[in-house]
Amino acid sequence: LCCAASTGRAGCPQYAEAELLADCLQAKLPAFSVHKEVQHPDRWQQWLHDVCEKNGWEHKWSPIIWRELLDRGGKGLLLGGLNEFLEYAQHYYGITSMMLTEEMLDIAEENLQAHMESEKEQEEIRSLINPLQIWITSASAPICYQLIPLLASGDVFGMTTEISIHLLDAAQFKEHLSGIVMEVEDMAFPLLRGISGHTNINKAFLQADVIIVLDDILFKRDTQTLENCIRTVSEICRVYAPLIEKNAKSGVRIISTGKTFVNLKAMMIIMYGPSIKPENVIAVATSWESAAKATLARKLNMNVAGVKDVIVWGDVTGCTYIDLSHAKLYRYDSAIWGPANFSRPLLNLIYDSKWINSEFTSTQSSLSSRVCHCAGMLSAHAIATALRYWFHGSPPGEIVSMGILSAGQFCIPEGIVFSMPVRFQNGTWEVVTELEINEKTQEVLGSLSYDLIQEKRIALKETEEIHPYSADKITT
Repeated sequence: LCCAASTGRAGCPQYAEAELLADCLQAKLPAFSVHKEVQHPDRWQQWLHDVCEKNGWEHKWSPIIWRELLDRGGKGLLLGGLNEFLEYAQHYYGITSMMLTEEMLDIAEENLQAHMESEKEQEEIRSLINPLQIWITSASAPICYQLIPLLASGDVFGMTTEISIHLLDAAQFKEHLSGIVMEVEDMAFPLLRGISGHTNINKAFLQADVIIVLDDILFKRDTQTLENCIRTVSEICRVYAPLIEKNAKSGVRIISTGKTFVNLKAMMIIMYGPSIKPENVIAVATSWESAAKATLARKLNMNVAGVKDVIVWGDVTGCTYIDLSHAKLYRYDSAIWGPANFSRPLLNLIYDSKWINSEFTSTQSSLSSRVCHCAGMLSAHAIATALRYWFHGSPPGEIVSMGILSAGQFCIPEGIVFSMPVRFQNGTWEVVTELEINEKTQEVLGSLSYDLIQEKRIALKETEEIHPYSADKITT
């Protein structure tokens, strides 16, 4: 039993003739088998050098052919190129090739085209099975525990997309991260290629496709000032941004979330990472949006799915404005009924203005309390929803709220991250600029903008030395 291996450069006429002769030998000799492999012209010389160095051969042209005895194993016996292969076939088996030059050229061209198509197909397959690399900072936070099952279930990125999750936190949380890793592994999610814990900040965000920034600096009035909290947030982002530029993929998508300074974190990452695309950094506002819709649905005794286009303006974890002026109701049970796409303005159906003001403008409202003091499930759902919209598009025709870097839309000052109405489509977002903003809303936006500008000024004010990375500061 004899096996011949033939490898050549795609588009090489001599390899085409060697391939045809090998096929002829295999067809006529039942104990003869052949393995053929085509190399791309750009990679041929390097491949040939490597295989010759490995086996101790001397060969400098295409094709290269060697012989192996399957029952003995070991390295192959080099035959040489086309001429040596012709002599070998004629001497041992009395078979030769009579291929014309024109035929050789035609087959060589076919080989090249087939190889190019095969490589393209393999690349498409690899792009489908290469897992998305997801990094989560401050991963010991309760939100992360709620978030991981949502990411790994397939509902966010799709049922054919595998993911790898990397949990980043300070060294003091190493044991906690290990516990999360073991528990998630035991859940055996089919789409989860792997999960790991990390405490080495220098290796953070390697090959990241998605980064979820959960870091929170909790403001305690009796022990610290607001200015110091803001500067601590700025220090964290000053550490993260260069690492993202250095280690993450160029198109990495970054989500800022948490319970404090969400807009500021997104803005500082953009400022400290000049090569990070501003459109690839967002601050999640969907927790406010979904909670507001649920509150309205309870008031109207209807399904929350029928409440659309509630807009959240401003600072996601600071001063927000819930705008109902564009909100619509679908399939609301009333005297007026219509098809599935029929809607009615929400404010035409809620006449209790006192309730609206107390529920959506007061900082002591039950809505504010639920969003600010949630245990983590609401925030995790908001992150998962934002990612699903970003990768697969938001519902057609609907408005969603997201914190993005202002470019002057709605007269909001440029250079601050501000929650405003957007639509997601084809892996990106666009601001819904066609909305008409009334005078009252415009005044509120001006006030909200002022607060964020003040935060930015405090964060950039160099009154204190910026300290190097401290594990205790990354998670507070």
